[in-house]
Amino acid sequence: MSRTARMIMFCGAGGAFAVAAILAILVMPAFGGSSHPYRDHAVVASVHHQAPNAITSINFDQRGFDTLGEETILLASVMGVSLLLRPADDETETRELSSGRVLDVVRLGGYVLLPVTLIIGLDVVTHGLLTPGGGFQGGVILGTGLHLLYVAGRYDALEKVRPVTVFEWGEALGAGAFACLGIAGVLAAGAFLVNFIPLGTFGDLISGGTAPLLSGAVGVEVASGVMVLLSKFFEQAIRITGDKNGDESAEAAGA
Repeated sequence: MSRTARMIMFCGAGGAFAVAAILAILVMPAFGGSSHPYRDHAVVASVHHQAPNAITSINFDQRGFDTLGEETILLASVMGVSLLLRPADDETETRELSSGRVLDVVRLGGYVLLPVTLIIGLDVVTHGLLTPGGGFQGGVILGTGLHLLYVAGRYDALEKVRPVTVFEWGEALGAGAFACLGIAGVLAAGAFLVNFIPLGTFGDLISGGTAPLLSGAVGVEVASGVMVLLSKFFEQAIRITGDKNGDESAEAAGA
């Protein structure tokens, strides 16, 4: 695409966004007013749908379509990083790792905190409808917590318990499960992402209809996406090196 075409596209999209933003600002309620319709409707809907955590109820109920968009953005971001961090023509991937010194207290802390962090991540995902948390938060904890093995100084062990291909599939399945639950709502109740299963009892673990299922799907997608994302950065920093022969040839040619 030429520079002129990119500029025309930018001006068109930017102009449309500016007009929409100005119109939205003009009709906004005054700052500090007493009218909060979104808050009032969100809390009532959360209680009606047997969801003690109003924030999670909003994410997977009132604005579930927005959550699907955020999930898709993460999926696209991981795909973009994976493409950009592929070994270039002048780079090589090495399997030999230099063994650095790790303090015993750091190694012990990594091994002790690893199972604790994973349990906390699972708890945040599964109890996200009852207490602060949910699929996004728990997924990040799970995706980053596994890398405590690297903090403990065992990158080879991290690679064994973090098969990237499995988590690539997990990311796709998590995003697909979220979309399938939305389509199931269309087939069962006539609206995308609408609840179509019993709501259960307020405060129980099995409650909230499809909200905990959506939260679980997001947890799988986010945890898998974070693991794939970090794996690509680790590979680029640790295993990908410049081609010495190519560098020497370039220096000789320059001389």
